[in-house]
Amino acid sequence: MNFISKEIEDYAMLHTDDELLVLKELARETQAKMINPRMLSGKLQGKLLMLISKMINPKRILEIGTYTGYSAICLAQGLTHDGLLHTIEINEELEDFTLNFFRKAHLEKKIKLHIGNALEIIPNIDETFDLVFIDADKPNNIYYYNLVIEKLRPGGFILVDNVLWSGKVITKPDHKDFDTISIIQFNELVQNDERVENLMLPFRDGLSIIRKKVLKESN
Repeated sequence: MNFISKEIEDYAMLHTDDELLVLKELARETQAKMINPRMLSGKLQGKLLMLISKMINPKRILEIGTYTGYSAICLAQGLTHDGLLHTIEINEELEDFTLNFFRKAHLEKKIKLHIGNALEIIPNIDETFDLVFIDADKPNNIYYYNLVIEKLRPGGFILVDNVLWSGKVITKPDHKDFDTISIIQFNELVQNDERVENLMLPFRDGLSIIRKKVLKESN
């Protein structure tokens, strides 16, 4: 996942605003109690998500892949006063832990947690979204994208995590490496989708920023 030196990353950390106290506690608890704590967004990515959300000032956000709630809390910082973030997590064992931190962040009325299969839940959420964050199981990225693009307002944004997959996207993956193959296919789909414009950032494990064009726009 690390595409820059530790020294440069440490320098960037020192020159980035500190985390909210609730996020520090959430990160500590995740590290201590959860399997695969590296799935946590962390300080730099969390701040990026927070600033993007504040720039957009969305009324409705959809997050696919909650984990322990760090990214949801960051994204929720940019919501309008009457805004709502829908976040979907398939692992029901994380529900109590995550809801507890939403309460600690005083966001229990701004974040709605859905537990279950996102492919089944998304079609039943009757919303138009300003911002979508996809950070779940990689083989389903294309399916998630196709489901949310129609629910995204023109001019809205989709953020997709792990699009570089520790650099494996530039290798020739084994035919059994479904995650890498799926990410490569997803990246190609986005690159060739005339409905959107996109930027892939070599940041952390790769983050794609995708904007849905309005009808009058063209390449």
